[in-house]
Amino acid sequence: MESEQVTARPLPSNALHWARILRNYREPNHGRSIYEIGATLVPFLGFWALAWAAIHFGYWEVSPPLWILTAGFLVRLFMIQHDCGHGAFFRRRSANDWIGRIIGVLTLTPYESWRRNHALHHAGTGNLDRRGIGDITTLSVREFRALSRWGRILYRGYRHPVVMFGIGPAYVFLLRQRLPDDLIRSNGRVWISAMASNLASAVVVAALIWFIGIGPFLLIYLPVTFIAASIGVWLFYLQHQFEQTFWEHDGEWNLQVAALHGSSHYDLPRILRWFTASIGVHHVHHLCSRIPFYRLPHVLHDHPSLGGTNRLSLVQSLGCVRLALWDETQRRLVTFRDARS
Repeated sequence: MESEQVTARPLPSNALHWARILRNYREPNHGRSIYEIGATLVPFLGFWALAWAAIHFGYWEVSPPLWILTAGFLVRLFMIQHDCGHGAFFRRRSANDWIGRIIGVLTLTPYESWRRNHALHHAGTGNLDRRGIGDITTLSVREFRALSRWGRILYRGYRHPVVMFGIGPAYVFLLRQRLPDDLIRSNGRVWISAMASNLASAVVVAALIWFIGIGPFLLIYLPVTFIAASIGVWLFYLQHQFEQTFWEHDGEWNLQVAALHGSSHYDLPRILRWFTASIGVHHVHHLCSRIPFYRLPHVLHDHPSLGGTNRLSLVQSLGCVRLALWDETQRRLVTFRDARS
């Protein structure tokens, strides 16, 4: 596979250097944040209404494009929720939290429980001894070879594209996030918040079914949710699952080094960067998660060397689907075929 890494890794000390520089971009612009909410929520609701009108008046042929557009704005709403979870969208935590909770009702992502798990993801990205929370399950070559025959079959199934980007996203957003894990259930306040978010989502669903009927509702809600969930998992996958990523055991792991070298720069076409709220600039995001997404392009403009670090083009990203195992000897992600040689 063509290597996605286009620049040599800076010395580890540079990671902390970059983290300090990026603090200058953390300040949110409240006017811009409010604008971004409106520029995303209003079209989302508008395209949802158009999708219903297309079905209601018999224009079925325009439904698929409307599903895709609606899903695109739903993805962008999730990215705003994501920034709220990092306290990046507004100066006041209460503003971030309430906007995050409200959007979470639409994205089927209970805000408090997601925020807690996502913080653990940031705190342990690239740490081989802290896998399993808020990440894509990744085994080393040695661990895979040590599995039973059925264990290897199950892991191969989990990493298959149909499961990873099809069945998996639908399961996560429609079912898994309705039931908080043990870590969340142990925190009463977070558990109550998750159940309240589920209840609010159920009320929205019931209201829509009552207003437009269950048939039209399912013909819009299910494809839009499925498309948005699949896009979201695809983006999350590529943020850390590229050939020259970073994994290390506890003793050698460093937060800033893992952020810079274990997160990609998914360099998408401009229109896709807009819909994904520049989440592809993920190495910068992990170095300083308090930067609002609309300031991430400014970082790359001011510091061009970061633009080439861990850069993945749209074409290159397709090859990452085959990567499934971490080779501790070669220090790169490899395919199942590579692991057999």
